[in-house]
Amino acid sequence: MRNLNTWGTMARMPITKGAKKALAASHRKHAVNVRRKHAMSDAVKEVRGLVTAGKKDEALALYSKAQQAIDKAVKGGILKPHAGARKKSRLANLLK
Repeated sequence: MRNLNTWGTMARMPITKGAKKALAASHRKHAVNVRRKHAMSDAVKEVRGLVTAGKKDEALALYSKAQQAIDKAVKGGILKPHAGARKKSRLANLLK
């Protein structure tokens, strides 16, 4: 089996010890970023779902968790600051 990367070309494997460590660190950071991004999108989807179902009281209770998840995504560099503010603003407008 060939070692192909995302673009279908041969992936380069790290040769030096430092490059191997950097690749391992990159994989760890990627896993954390994916986890944080999914946590954020799940929280936002949950709030939106409750609003569309007409359960605004429950949505208000989960809104703070969604805000927290968005703030953590911004802090980790997964979202840009203005994108995070826009997401929070749109969620807040849904809850009015």
